[in-house]
Amino acid sequence: MKVLVIASGGDTPGMNKVIFNLYKKFKNNLFACKRGFSGLIDDEIYSASVFEPKKYKNQAGVCIKSARCPRFITDEGFKKGLKNAKKFDIVVILGGNGSAKGAKRLAENGVKTIFAPATIDNDIEGSEYSLGFHTAVKACCEAVYNVMPSMNAFDRACVFQVMGRRCDKIAKNVATTVEADALVASEEELDLQKIAKTLNKNYKQEKSSIIILRENILPIEKFISSLKTLTKGVEVKPFIIGHLQRGTKPSKVDIKMANQISKSIFKATKSPQMFSYIYFEEGCCKIK
Repeated sequence: MKVLVIASGGDTPGMNKVIFNLYKKFKNNLFACKRGFSGLIDDEIYSASVFEPKKYKNQAGVCIKSARCPRFITDEGFKKGLKNAKKFDIVVILGGNGSAKGAKRLAENGVKTIFAPATIDNDIEGSEYSLGFHTAVKACCEAVYNVMPSMNAFDRACVFQVMGRRCDKIAKNVATTVEADALVASEEELDLQKIAKTLNKNYKQEKSSIIILRENILPIEKFISSLKTLTKGVEVKPFIIGHLQRGTKPSKVDIKMANQISKSIFKATKSPQMFSYIYFEEGCCKIK
């Protein structure tokens, strides 16, 4: 049985562990697309051993490379990808909602496909958890804990911008864990007057302030500039946590989740359906 694995969209901590587990199971029968659906279209498909999965098994990122691929949405790009996918008995796809749609489309066109949730945003439809989320939240919290001692020394406020695209889960979990003074996880929560009031109060009491801002709501520079017009003497600093969320070594939780996903993939390959959707429910990894 020839198995192809694809990592599509954003990389996420734990992907390498899943790929290594697949390699241990299928050995020379495991192949990998280089750079996700782009590799599928361009026939950049190699034996998984080329990517040294054992070397990277406990690291973040993804050893087989990933990419965003608008071409896969087009008829021409999809036809090329479909032709190459049909060379394999099963195609395993790790990614987010866009990847899930791509996986389902392959299945609808005759490719036995397995999709597994892997995105730090934890916004997969029908799954309570996606690989990498715990690590991303942990990385954000550690960034806050490491920066705030210096902010405390000067009674400064610090705005921490976290990832999440259109999803508020990272921002909300981080804000709760670090006990943030203000959270802007959606456009509806963007109340500059209220945030400024909190910052002014803390400054008068010789306290620093933590503000968690989800990306794609308002540019952090503009957000801080607006705050400064409403605060009295408060020094507001920016800190974009950025790719620490993706590049941090997978947490023990995500290694455990990667192993659960791997076992579910193995189970799905034993009696493969045209489309197998792996998801988390009540802490358990399931297949539908």
